[in-house]
Amino acid sequence: MIEAAFLDDIGRIGAADWNALAGTDYPFTRHEFLSALERSGSVSERSGWTPQHLLLRRDAKLVAVMPVYVKSHSYGEYVFDWSWAEAYQRHGMNYYPKLVAAIPFTPATGPRLCVAEGESRAALTRVAAQALLTRAEALSASSTHVLFPDLEASAQWQDAGFSCRWGAQYHWFNQGFASFDAFLETFSARKRKTLRRERRIVAEQGVELEVLSGPRLREEHWAAFYRFYQLTYAKRSGHGGYLTPGFFAALASDLADQVVMVLARQGGEYVAGALNLRSSDTLYGRYWGCTRELDCLHFEACYYQGIDYCIAHGLTRFDPGAQGEHKIQRGFTPIKTYSNHWIAHPGFRSAIDRVLVEEQGYIEEYLVEAATMLPFKSLTSDV
Repeated sequence: MIEAAFLDDIGRIGAADWNALAGTDYPFTRHEFLSALERSGSVSERSGWTPQHLLLRRDAKLVAVMPVYVKSHSYGEYVFDWSWAEAYQRHGMNYYPKLVAAIPFTPATGPRLCVAEGESRAALTRVAAQALLTRAEALSASSTHVLFPDLEASAQWQDAGFSCRWGAQYHWFNQGFASFDAFLETFSARKRKTLRRERRIVAEQGVELEVLSGPRLREEHWAAFYRFYQLTYAKRSGHGGYLTPGFFAALASDLADQVVMVLARQGGEYVAGALNLRSSDTLYGRYWGCTRELDCLHFEACYYQGIDYCIAHGLTRFDPGAQGEHKIQRGFTPIKTYSNHWIAHPGFRSAIDRVLVEEQGYIEEYLVEAATMLPFKSLTSDV
């Protein structure tokens, strides 16, 4: 028999026990990453992300773990359900709290339910689904959500009774390119010229780029990046961001080998930076900030340096984060993303399911249309 337990502090389970199931390659389900969020205060009841991590055991043996949170809002999720919350409010009902299986502030597809080797993921998904619904009922939560699982996992959540929602992102795929120039050779002549011009503009402004990881990352680099992060977040939202200095300090201490930091220097001064994390095959773009708005620097630091890094290190994919249709003309392919949802109220569940079916049609049409915006040569185009 499998028993479910929920933890309000990931520190109550050892890193070795958690990572034995979650692994250490995909950075965002690592115990060290989730613990950094909690220990730094970036994730807490105060921030609206109360930890409620799911553990499944069979005869006292841990067989599955899953990062789960009780949410009092919908910020930091990147699967937008504000209209659902508004509908609840219009009917005099509470949409919050809700139960969310996700990586806070991280719209990166990857494992959510992490299972022990030799276990059936499909079978444990059904057990996890029932445990989440039971927990949601105990918490008087309106709903349960699993954000950014991969296609196979999303299908298993559907088999367990959860509805499926589609979204769109833009990812770069490495076709075995030997260099950035080799990648550009796949572009039409006009688009290739435009991208080269953007890179040249950055250089002409006297900007130098550094790509740092592991022991090359020093305290001064982290301090500079945190300043960029705070300033840029304040410009966009009026506050300095959810992530605290302690979170970045924990990354520096525990995950430096998976950090890829791009820093831009002008006149001897750091003026901008982009922070990525990596697995064995994928680069994940996460945060960006600057003190000076320099022409084309965002494209260079957040996209072109990442592509360069993937090519140099043999990574097959670059996931630069959510949104940003401007990525398409720079060689990032529109792809489908997934989330799964259980709405407790039967009437709302039925209404939302109808909306999701309509939405999937729009997403399918959009992906086809968006693909026509890619810069690659057509079979009939001039080189």
